[in-house]
This record gives sequence, structure tokens and C-alpha cells, in this order.
Amino acid sequence: MKRRLYCLVLLPLLFASIFAAVPAAAGDSGGPIRKVMLAYGDHNVVRSGPGNHFAIAAVLPKGATFRVIAKSGDWNNIRLSETETAWVHSSLCHEFDDLSGLEFRPNPRLYSRIGSFVLSGFVGGYAFDEKSNSLTAGGRLGYYLFDFVQLEGGVGWTHVNRPQEIVESLFNLTLEEEEFHMLTYEMNANVLILPGRRVVPFLGAGIGSSIFRGKTEPSTNYGAGALFYVSKKVALRWDLRNYRFRSGSGSARRENENYVFTMGMSFLY
Repeated sequence: MKRRLYCLVLLPLLFASIFAAVPAAAGDSGGPIRKVMLAYGDHNVVRSGPGNHFAIAAVLPKGATFRVIAKSGDWNNIRLSETETAWVHSSLCHEFDDLSGLEFRPNPRLYSRIGSFVLSGFVGGYAFDEKSNSLTAGGRLGYYLFDFVQLEGGVGWTHVNRPQEIVESLFNLTLEEEEFHMLTYEMNANVLILPGRRVVPFLGAGIGSSIFRGKTEPSTNYGAGALFYVSKKVALRWDLRNYRFRSGSGSARRENENYVFTMGMSFLY
């Protein structure tokens, strides 16, 4: 059980570290090379940061040309060597290209999603009571209450087919195999670990109900997942969750652990 909980927490962070390697701007990422030339003085002071209060990093001659890897206001971040960079004021430079796309962001958050609705569809695998594996599908409608909090409601469907030997091992009885359809309804709150980024891991929990064999059982769920935004309005999403509810009757009632992995698409409105 502890191992599964560790997986729920660590998997979104693993995916985030993988996708974080995807470059978000040109600069040093293999995009167009943009350069400036020091053109207005013989002793050009470059600094360790974008401002006159930063330490002097070097004094460079007129005519020297450097690659620009970022921009912050009127300051250009230039590459002096493979291991050194510095900042130079734009008044000292002749810019060969438009540098507006290299604007430097100390906080890599791209934008706020507060107030946006999110419509998601998903398919995946449902392990009923950790043993009977089947297909699941459904959808969710969410709302960004804050950048780091998303509320959502969802509905899902799965077809459960439990062989006879599984039912015997659960209740110590000789019963026929079970086969039934199940609907799940849920209300969840997701806490976003890196809000506003291209890759957004999250932790989530919620309450709901599971309807099967003519009965409705209250349920809870918890898990983790990640959103990978392929554009400002479209994201790939995956979730790994544990749905818990009781089933059976009388002395045969027991707690069910149902592990569900889903993948799908999310669209912001």
C-alpha cells in the first residue's frame, strides 16, 4: 500500500522533469540564432545581471558580436563563451534581429488560468477491487478557482467482469462469476504543483458515488496526475487514482480498492 502511495506522488513529478526539458523559447534552445554587436563605444561595460547595480562582468571593445539568449527590459543577456554569460544595455548594441521573443522571466509561469473552464475526456483501465481489469471511459468539467486550485465534477463508466475464483477468494463462498456495468460520479479538488507552466503536475482528492447492480455506494478517491499543454488551450492529461467504496451486504460487506489509470485531452474555455 505504501509503495502505491509513493507512486501516486512521484509519478507526476517524474513526468514534469521529463517534459521540463522541452524548451519554451528560442535563445539557447536550438531555435533561431539572434545576435547583437557592440557599436557605440570602445569600452562597453557588461554586468552580471540586468541592471546597473549588478557587478561588472567584463569590459568589451566596439565591434564585438555576441549571441543573445534572453532579454529583460532594456538589457540583453549575451553569451561570452560556452560557460559565461553577461548582460549589456541595449543602448550599447546594434540589434540584428527582433529580440522581443526572448523576454526573460525569472518566474517561468506563462500566464494565469484563473476563471477558466476545463472540459476533459478520458479512457483508461479500471482494476475493480485490484483484481478485475476492464476498460473505463468518461469526462470531467473543471473550473480554475485559483491558479493552484481546480474544482471539477466527473462521470465515468466501466464494465466489470469478475471470474468465479476471484469471488470465491473474496467471500470464501462458491458463487458464479459476476458481470455488470458500473457508473461513477465524483466531485474533486486538484492542487496544482506548478501552476501556469507548460507541464502541470497535480494532486487530487474527492467524493462521489458508484452505481452498480442496482445499488449506489458512496465513494472517495485520491491520486495524482499531470497536464502537458500542447497549446495555450489544449492539454494532454493523465491520472492515477484509487477509488474506495464498500460493497456487499450484511456480514459480507467489505472495502474495495479500485486503481484507475486514465489518459485524455483537456480543453480550456
